[in-house]
Amino acid sequence: MDKRPAPIRVALVRRSFLQRNRLIAALGAATVVVEAGWRSGSLNTAGHAVSLGRPLGAVPGPVTSAASAGCHRLLREYDAVAVTGADDAWELVGGLDARDVERADGATGGPRTDAATRVVDALSTRAGRSTDEAARGAGLSVAETGSLLGLLELEGRVRRDDRGWRRA
Repeated sequence: MDKRPAPIRVALVRRSFLQRNRLIAALGAATVVVEAGWRSGSLNTAGHAVSLGRPLGAVPGPVTSAASAGCHRLLREYDAVAVTGADDAWELVGGLDARDVERADGATGGPRTDAATRVVDALSTRAGRSTDEAARGAGLSVAETGSLLGLLELEGRVRRDDRGWRRA
């Protein structure tokens, strides 16, 4: 008797994990990956966090450990911040008080992040991003993002090259 699950069942389980990863990224003020292999599901969560403009941290491990390969990849390719302790993680979320975190309904107990900061946060220092990608990451319209990118470039906070927009 074959005990392997049916292919449709595997697809449904995999899809639910990917949906869970999107929810985790969306609900967190930041994402910190503690240990991840080269093709870990944690990297999927980290990618969603970056696309939402959330801060991303990774705990570096031994370079000889396969369980640390994903964290090193995040540090190298996704501008993740190295987190070596609780203070680093706290700094990553900006030392937010629970009253300052925006709720799902948009209400907040403290100041909100302005649109210009959200656009800068949606950019990388290494990889160029299009205006569309920056708009998606900042949660703004393409037109508003384009205007803000122009102003931010004048202020010297972002720059544009042949590969797209980057943080300065």
